[in-house]
Amino acid sequence: MEVNEITPNQVEEQMEKDDNMVIIDVREDEEVAQGMIEGAKHIALQHIPYSIQDLDKDKHYVLVCRSGGRSSTAAEYMNEHGFKVSNMVGGMLEWEGEVVL
Repeated sequence: MEVNEITPNQVEEQMEKDDNMVIIDVREDEEVAQGMIEGAKHIALQHIPYSIQDLDKDKHYVLVCRSGGRSSTAAEYMNEHGFKVSNMVGGMLEWEGEVVL
């Protein structure tokens, strides 16, 4: 099943009106330390398989990494496990919104 893709601009628009959307940043600790999307949860890619039992399947998850590759892998994994997911194409390299440290 194909994973839905969403652009950084679409994520920014959705954040304002979709209370059901959760952003998960799958980058490494040192990458996240340089800034992440406000309100995002940080779950490094290798921790996703151990963390999904704590996530709500009724939410819509947007997965984010530096360029969109690792988040695509995480999105496919979560999709296979019954989660509603989207991959943010272009990743943080294309994110123009605010970041928090």
